Amino acid sequence: MEDPLSGGFADAPVQAARAFRAALEAMARPGRMQRLAGATPPAPLSVAAGTLLLTLVDDTTPLYLAPGHQGAALRDWIAFHCAAPLCAPEEAVFALGRWEGLPLERFRLGTPEYPDRSVTLIVEPPALAPQNAQLSGPGIATVQAAQLPETAAFEANRARFPLGFDAFFCAGDQAFALPRSTRVEAL
Repeated sequence: MEDPLSGGFADAPVQAARAFRAALEAMARPGRMQRLAGATPPAPLSVAAGTLLLTLVDDTTPLYLAPGHQGAALRDWIAFHCAAPLCAPEEAVFALGRWEGLPLERFRLGTPEYPDRSVTLIVEPPALAPQNAQLSGPGIATVQAAQLPETAAFEANRARFPLGFDAFFCAGDQAFALPRSTRVEAL
């Protein structure tokens, strides 16, 4: 069994600041790859997803773990490094897992008064290539290609704007973001 006490940032102030900057850059420039490194989380979590958790999740941010990401080693690592309360999908501020394990219909999408009270997904696809979707909208000069698990869910998400979910896609130490304001079309 892996040691839940290891795998955090070695130089937390510097690494957290760099990771936060990369996460902001990812949201500001949808589809553009960012390097998110510093964490060495237990399997099946990628370095990028672990780094996002260390940077964005704490004891005030309920976290939903999808099937496949509910192992004891990962739960213990999250408990020690983030202290995030694990929760049902309806209560989640963040949700982590493979796309097929995330119950989109159960997550909070915000309200007209508080659209920010919605979930942010941290999705771990098998790979971030090849590109199968075209992104456009705020933060994208013309168009940006990206690899998505599907396009219909993101088209529907954009139609709900300003409500909806935001997403990070992570593999290895690479990640890109897809905010709810982004238009998505299949290639």
